[in-house]
Amino acid sequence: MTNELPELSVFFPFWNEEKNIDKVVTIALAILPGIAKKYEVLLIDDGSQDNTREKAWALAREHKFVKVISHTPNRGYGAALRSGFDHSQYEYVVFTDGDLQFDFAQISKFLEKIIDADIVIGFRKKRRDEKIFKRLLLMNLLKIWDFILFGFYFRDIDCGFKMFKRSALEQIAPLRSEGAMITTEILAKATKKKLKIIEVGVDHFPRQFGKQTGANLFVIFRAVLESLTLFSDIKSKRF
Repeated sequence: MTNELPELSVFFPFWNEEKNIDKVVTIALAILPGIAKKYEVLLIDDGSQDNTREKAWALAREHKFVKVISHTPNRGYGAALRSGFDHSQYEYVVFTDGDLQFDFAQISKFLEKIIDADIVIGFRKKRRDEKIFKRLLLMNLLKIWDFILFGFYFRDIDCGFKMFKRSALEQIAPLRSEGAMITTEILAKATKKKLKIIEVGVDHFPRQFGKQTGANLFVIFRAVLESLTLFSDIKSKRF
């Protein structure tokens, strides 16, 4: 694969992913030289309680393109994404979750679209989550909720594989969500700014190590509160 982008920032949010982080970074570093002339890899440790942070720093010492941003204590998925956006320095920015449920090689699908878009978002062609019925129910309820509050519809709002132009991030800043509602905030603000958003299908794989947390009651309750705050901000033109 020839170089396709002049520069690219990649970041991965991690929370207790000690069994995944080495492979995540190894895969990314093998692919990046073929798709970008300049690149960086940011490892966002969101207050992990296992050895994720130590492994992240070891990877940063071993590879000059790898940097670590660490939270203490755990703040939430939205906070991890915000740190990734804030510390990314290049013109194109992509993130994917650090749990190996996505194939980073499928970034090629995003590269094909990003030149003609402001944001490219993945949708999972077939979800491979634990407790799949509950996950699909929550996903569809989120679609309805976001359509009612913000007037947009996408196939997979919270898919953890998205790519941005720097100019798009600047237009939707500042992001406020600390939890899972960060993806709704991104898409609601991008829609309000009339940014061009393209969806691409990606494969989704079962989690081999670690535990999923997105469907617990605290995460859901926090997401509802954050979405109501976002609705208020947009309606009152604070954004």
